[in-house]
Amino acid sequence: MSTAFILRLPTGSQTSLLTLTRPSPTVWQIELHNGADNLLGKTLINDALKPALQTIEREWRKERADGEARKDKNVGAGAVVIVGRLDQEKFFSNGLDFASAVADPAWFPATFDPLLLYLLTFPLPTVAAINGHCFAGGAMLSLAFDYRVMTDGVKRNAWMCMNEIDIGAAWPVSFAAIVRAKVSATATHRFVVEGHRFTPMEARDAGLVDEIVAGGTSGVLKRAHEIAQEKAPKAREGVWGLIKTELYRPVIELVRLGIPSLSAARDESAAQLRLGKL
Repeated sequence: MSTAFILRLPTGSQTSLLTLTRPSPTVWQIELHNGADNLLGKTLINDALKPALQTIEREWRKERADGEARKDKNVGAGAVVIVGRLDQEKFFSNGLDFASAVADPAWFPATFDPLLLYLLTFPLPTVAAINGHCFAGGAMLSLAFDYRVMTDGVKRNAWMCMNEIDIGAAWPVSFAAIVRAKVSATATHRFVVEGHRFTPMEARDAGLVDEIVAGGTSGVLKRAHEIAQEKAPKAREGVWGLIKTELYRPVIELVRLGIPSLSAARDESAAQLRLGKL
């Protein structure tokens, strides 16, 4: 079992957008460092984040299979921590690369939705270490993880927010499906429709995050690793992801239908047909 490695992705690129490490035998760590605010673009998702998750899964499955062959029941524990860039305390992720997302009709079905479903059903426990602002697609990414730990915002302000209402972006089916599965009914309207900026304490009280932690990035990362170590043994029997697949089956099946996202422009055209020329 090798723990001393560093993988920077995308492979072959002069600029790495993500660093994958394995700080302990049972915990893999993904650090996002795409510019100052970790916008989730196609290259980061398809050429870095998905390959990083596949690398983790491949290593875990091989080690678990080797352990089963040796009849070693102590093999197979594992968990994943993701964190915003470690040299700052302002952003976990500021959301999608909006310009490229709106220009690409296949953005959600081919790029972002498969990532969300992969995380929702990932075979190891996953922990998001939210070390700064967590906006829009960044917030949705964190919701796809099993556990969320957020900075308390004392050293520097931090908000969790779905701000599509304020930028005129209708929601894709995947976002609504995940929120229905993950967010309480009492918090949903403020989170989704109003685009409220939740402080860390509000996010915890609304159930958007599990814990808030003092100490900035280092404190958040330390607590995320503690949770990861605690939950890692749950992966040993190989059913963590299978149980989640059944739990989130309504989300998976709805997203895979490929229902097109609504848009204000299409809604306006439909309204004119329904109401007559305005």
